[in-house]
Formats: sequence, C-alpha cells, structure tokens
Amino acid sequence: MKALKTTFLMALMTVLLVIIGRLIGGRSGALIALAVAAVMNFIAYWSSDKIALARYRAKEVTREQSPRLYEIVERLVARAGLPMPRLYVIPTQTPNAFATGRDPKHAAVAVTEGALSLLNEEEITGVIAHELGHVKNRDILIQSVAATLAGAITMLATWARFAAIFGGGGQSSERRGGGLELLFMAIVAPIAAMLIQMGISRSREFVADATGAKFAGGSRGLANALLKLDDYASRRPMDASPSTAHMFIVNPLRGGGIASLFSTHPPTEERVRRLQALHM
Repeated sequence: MKALKTTFLMALMTVLLVIIGRLIGGRSGALIALAVAAVMNFIAYWSSDKIALARYRAKEVTREQSPRLYEIVERLVARAGLPMPRLYVIPTQTPNAFATGRDPKHAAVAVTEGALSLLNEEEITGVIAHELGHVKNRDILIQSVAATLAGAITMLATWARFAAIFGGGGQSSERRGGGLELLFMAIVAPIAAMLIQMGISRSREFVADATGAKFAGGSRGLANALLKLDDYASRRPMDASPSTAHMFIVNPLRGGGIASLFSTHPPTEERVRRLQALHM
C-alpha cells in the first residue's frame, strides 16, 4: 500500500510538470516538460547522491579521519545485513544527517560536524541507525527522485511567473485568460510539490525510526537525538534547499507557527512518543 501511495504521489509531481509546460508552451511545452521529467528521473536515479552531497559540500571521510563514525556504522550494518555505505561529513555546526543513493549497494550516509560534536555515542548510533533504516527500506531513491522533481517544478514555476508577467503564457493566443492561469499555476505548483513531498516523506520517517531503533538495539538514543536536533534546528535553521529538506532526519528549515504545518517531517514529539512506546 505504501509503495502504491508513493508511486501515485510521484506521478502527481510528473503531472504538475506537464501542466506547467503546457501552460507555458501549449502542446509542445507539455511534451518538453514530459521529457524534462524523464531526464530528471534518469539523473535522479544515477546521480542524485552526487548532487545532494555536492549541494551541502559533504566530504567523504576515511576510517583514519573518523574512526568513531566508522566503528558505529560497521556495527550497525552488521546487524542490519547491509553493505557498508560511503560516509560523508557536512561542514556545518547545525546538527543533522541524511542518507542518499539509488540502492543499498550505492548508499551514502552524511552527518554534519555539529551532529558528531553534539550527540553522545548512543544518540549518534540512533541517528545513523535511522538513516540505515531508510537504506534498508529503499527510501533513499524515492526521496532523491522527489527532491529532483520538486526542484524541476520550482524551476518551471519560476519560468511560468516570468511568462505570465511578460508574455502571458504559451496559450495566450489559443484562449483568453492563459496568462492568469499560468500565474496561478506558477504560484500553486511549488506549494503542491511541497505537499506531495510531505506525503512521501512523513509516513516513511515513522517506519525508519522503528527500523533504526531495531538496528540500534533500543529506541532511547534515537529519541534523545531527535529532541536535541529538533531543538537546535528551531533556534538555528540550516542553510538548506526546500527541495531536499525532506531527506534530513529532522527538518533543517524548521520554524514555528504556520511553517510547522507545512513541514516535510512529522512532529518530533509524535516521533519520540512512538519510539518510547516500542519499549526497546
């Protein structure tokens, strides 16, 4: 059921691309947008990990450079029955982490310098275990494709705003009101893409939490880590792209008020409550 839901939501993102393309350039624009979606999916499959890691200036680390991190990951992958992922450190003091890659054999786990310094052994184990839960559950490819498509939708929406303001849209000669439709879609599409990302990401975070607690041999470390990371993110949000925010263990763009309603992550309090209910 979860796989069907995710496939449906990914299809919706592709449809959004096609609609924007049609409003910009008519039928030819729709075909171009469909081609863009296909190319973006291809790029996401083969290179999404490199794109995400480069975006955050993540540096691959060796065992000699980060022996503590390697020991933790080696212990966890042995329990999880997973291949050893490539390990990266992100040069920022905001504590967070994410996993990426097209499958378990090509996975990468990135942790910020802030997380490594802020969290104790049990907590960093819980964080890494959560990310390996995403790898085990094969969420990483879905998250990467969603990020790539969301970025494409945002890019086309920007073009659509310029087309609506300066040109009236590709369909202005076919029927009146095309410019207004284009402007409306340019505003609505990025919001819709964000809501679709939320639908893909939120339920998978709960599953990755439970899987990670199993790998770590207990839920306390991850629960404590989530509280620390969320508290830090609320005071010092990370310099992150909205299209990739859903990849992190906690929302790097977290804010109060209405912003919390549109978070790509479920409420941290609910995640902690569910972890504590596992009695592990």
